[in-house]
Amino acid sequence: MNRLPHALQDVDVIGKLADLKDQHYRYTLLLSAIVELLIEKQYLTTFELDATLKELDRIALPGNPIKTRHEADRPTR
Repeated sequence: MNRLPHALQDVDVIGKLADLKDQHYRYTLLLSAIVELLIEKQYLTTFELDATLKELDRIALPGNPIKTRHEADRPTR
């Protein structure tokens, strides 16, 4: 039995996971830099950020996309 096609598929998946990990790191770094600048420029405080994160976590239901506070407060039709 030829296992080479399976091995190549495994290598491809591993490569894609590595790319995703790198992309995730870059997005996390970018987001951290933006948050630090917003706090430094006094556009928001760590207290406001923490409260917003907790609120978004509270209103986000498993399997549903995160909605903003304004979207979550809208009545559903």
